Amino acid sequence: MDQFNTKNYPIFAKFLNNLAKDLTSFYYSKLNKTFKVSNKLKGKGYDPVTTSDKAFEKFIRSKIKKKFPNHQVIGEEFGHKKTKSDYTWVIDPIDGTRSFVIGNPTWSNLISLNYKGNPILGLANFPVLKKYYINHSDKAAYVVENGKRKKISVNKKVSFKDVKVSAAFHGWLSLDKQKKIPQILKLMQFPCSDALSYSHLAEGRVDIVIQCSNKIWDIHPIIPIVKAAGGHLSTWDNKDAVNAGNILVSSNKVIHNKFLKLLKPVSK
Repeated sequence: MDQFNTKNYPIFAKFLNNLAKDLTSFYYSKLNKTFKVSNKLKGKGYDPVTTSDKAFEKFIRSKIKKKFPNHQVIGEEFGHKKTKSDYTWVIDPIDGTRSFVIGNPTWSNLISLNYKGNPILGLANFPVLKKYYINHSDKAAYVVENGKRKKISVNKKVSFKDVKVSAAFHGWLSLDKQKKIPQILKLMQFPCSDALSYSHLAEGRVDIVIQCSNKIWDIHPIIPIVKAAGGHLSTWDNKDAVNAGNILVSSNKVIHNKFLKLLKPVSK
């Protein structure tokens, strides 16, 4: 299998940097107003989608189509546009729709560029927080806040006794199952806010993030950012995080392996 040509990183990174700024401008000019909410599950649970989710995804797709018309696109709201290209853009137009609905500013736009199924570049854009996280290669990740760019890295030296854990089970893990991981429950001392928590790990603010039932558009944009910042990702049963599902992200391999053992009672 031929590899991604790393000389192309700057082309795609420039596009994503510009897209982050465009998305924030689009939000404040077009979407910072009343919106409609509907429930995808139609009474069998709660999975909200707003008119803003759909507007964001249409906007992102239009930008990709203009710049890279032959590329594939997978989006949460409008499905898979298939082509013969090895490149696929994966979009979560609003990650944290529940936060968006109640006015919590931690929601984001998530976008990854995959080459032959492997996420190589990611963007996590937070319009209300006026910052975004991005990687420019497999070894360089940044946060751009109020126009100022800063290179970020995980807290590689943290030990288990000092670990900061951000975790949420969002009703996906029953109380009976949670009782099987008491040590993790005791360590859950920091709030978990969707992609913002993963981004905080990439810049060394927390050391472990544990989330349930991620879809590919929830995690693919995060994978290249965390890896470029020096972090580790897998599913709870230690499969490739590209598979999505229940996700563990850690700032170093030692604590990653420790938490995999702690999660083992609920990893299947």
